[in-house]
Amino acid sequence: MRVLVLGGTSFVGRAIVDAALESGADVTLFGRGRTGAELFPGVPRLLGDRDSGDYAALGQGGWDAVADVSGYLPRHVGQAMDVLGDRVGRYLFISSHAVYRREGIAPGSDEDTPRRPAVRDTEELSEETYGPLKVACEDDVTARYGARATIVRPGKVAGPYDRSSAFTYWVRRAARGGRVAVPGDPRQPVQVVDSRDLARLVVRLIADDRPGAFHAVGPAEPTTLGGLIHTCARVAGTEVELVPVPPSTAPLPAMFPLIRPNWPTQQRDPSRARAAGLPATPLATTAADVLAWDRQRGEPPLEYTFTPAQERAVLSAHAEPAHPPAPPNAPTAG
Repeated sequence: MRVLVLGGTSFVGRAIVDAALESGADVTLFGRGRTGAELFPGVPRLLGDRDSGDYAALGQGGWDAVADVSGYLPRHVGQAMDVLGDRVGRYLFISSHAVYRREGIAPGSDEDTPRRPAVRDTEELSEETYGPLKVACEDDVTARYGARATIVRPGKVAGPYDRSSAFTYWVRRAARGGRVAVPGDPRQPVQVVDSRDLARLVVRLIADDRPGAFHAVGPAEPTTLGGLIHTCARVAGTEVELVPVPPSTAPLPAMFPLIRPNWPTQQRDPSRARAAGLPATPLATTAADVLAWDRQRGEPPLEYTFTPAQERAVLSAHAEPAHPPAPPNAPTAG
């Protein structure tokens, strides 16, 4: 099986390349060559730049499938499809749950949930445009390749080499133990998928030549934000006390890690992907591997989170009230 990976040396792409090589596939990488140049010795690398439209290196060769990890704009996808044409058998596009409408959905929504209107008149990626641009990419891949198109829509992806703060913040914070400020409701449902499970699903879909759209969400057992934090603490050997902090009383970044007020967006149905081969790494395993990786890299600062000093200030403002003094002549325990 010959697999071309567009992007593949950072996080999700890196996991896909690992899984493809593990399956025995012949892998070719396409990218700018600026990240992870030391990775995957012996794997052919074709240099190009999607932002500038440089796809000359893809002008020759053929592959059974392409896994498009780095397509964010319709131009990215359109230019790749133009140069590859029918020299690839299947086009698998990594999309996002941001494609879905946010209103009127219920827990357990599946891949047929209405999507947001496609956007094609901008190349500026923002909270408002990211999902609609991915919708346009999905539409273009499906229109060009039809039954040879596969769309994978991951939830929040977690695992080693994830340089975002989404999951790593809670792993790191739980490992410190003690009172933990939670700027939301600990009962909020959370869906995170291990990057290695996502990668193995991608490889399985390609090997089975399976079309359609698939939710890549986990863990296998539903969990909550509070449950996730306690799992991270258990892995680290610490104990935590969760202190819910109303968001209105604390200055928060726009996208605080894993805090999502629209709960049904964290309750997607994974059954189609499970039936197609999505594995189920235990959440504790993901947390342990991220903790070890984060410590090995020296725990650099994270974005969009509380700093330790900010959290201390928030916790001080929500300190437990002191026990009132006993009234005069009150009986005491003997």
